[in-house]
Amino acid sequence: MTIPLTAVIVDDHAIFRAGLRADLDPARVEIVGEAGDVDAAVREVLEREPDVVLLDVHLPGGAGGGGAEVAARVLERRPGTRFLALSVSDAAEDVVAVIRAGARGYITKTASGADVTEAAARVAGGDAVFSPRLAGFVLDAFRGSPPSPSAPAPEAGEPARDEDLDRLSSRERDVMRLVARGYTYREAGAELFISDRTVESHVSSVLRKLQLSNRHELTRWAARRGYA
Repeated sequence: MTIPLTAVIVDDHAIFRAGLRADLDPARVEIVGEAGDVDAAVREVLEREPDVVLLDVHLPGGAGGGGAEVAARVLERRPGTRFLALSVSDAAEDVVAVIRAGARGYITKTASGADVTEAAARVAGGDAVFSPRLAGFVLDAFRGSPPSPSAPAPEAGEPARDEDLDRLSSRERDVMRLVARGYTYREAGAELFISDRTVESHVSSVLRKLQLSNRHELTRWAARRGYA
């Protein structure tokens, strides 16, 4: 009888952690721990010493580096740890950041439980696992070329197209930009002629869609992309 590999799930959404635990093949993967933020993840992985860590990219806590920070901090103390990144994002910058930090695979959360089980087993065994498109980002990055764009190049002076931003409605984008610039909910509401409660509702939706935890992370996200 094959002994299942051990794994720690790191994701800030408890519902996702529970769903992933239920979807994985228990004969092949045994979940020995969970964590929902950067600092807790580092502690849990170092304590449990799993065969593989199933790691979300966007996480609260720590110094704001998310999953990449978890991988980097753990690998400083336990170099043999294997990380498989799981994320809703297939943006080149997210893929490259976590791979540079030490992850050996990256798949999106649309993958089935069977696919995640197989990917976890392969990463634990030393393989690198990516979908073809994500593998292209990694190859481009490590040979010194910029990641291939997934959309036509923007006009001069315009920010690059961002697939995460495409998830937001027009009003959510307006709210996101104002809040990222430091507007209070009341000030943003006055600017957009909506109530501060409606602004708060839009912000909650934006954070959920972008897999962010708070306004500070939203501000950093927007600033990195030139939207603030």
